[in-house]
Amino acid sequence: MISGGVATIYVSDIDRAVSFYTETLGLSLVQRWGDKWASVDAGGGLTLGLHPMSEHAPKPGTSGSISVGLNVTRPMDEVVAALESKGVTFRGPVQENAEGGIRLAFFGDPDGNDLYLCEVTQSW
Repeated sequence: MISGGVATIYVSDIDRAVSFYTETLGLSLVQRWGDKWASVDAGGGLTLGLHPMSEHAPKPGTSGSISVGLNVTRPMDEVVAALESKGVTFRGPVQENAEGGIRLAFFGDPDGNDLYLCEVTQSW
């Protein structure tokens, strides 16, 4: 139902963040979608997702500015229904980005830590 994922980090300047994680820390840039997203391979199966801050996201460096995304291996609606049957409460409906291709469902763990499910619906 779930396999792999990403730790999303909201950043104030995506160019600066990509430079820090790749040049300063020596990690590998996997994918970059202009100024909207960058994936960095941190090794050992950990992917860091760099996401520019927005009016709807937590301010970088504050509580909630890092969340863990979990990739789904079945259709999103099926996974959401299965988790809801186990008591998981989602924060709003499943969202699809404006360009399509990715569906997201946001929720929290028992301590309120931010988690989300991600379904890739279009290959890039």
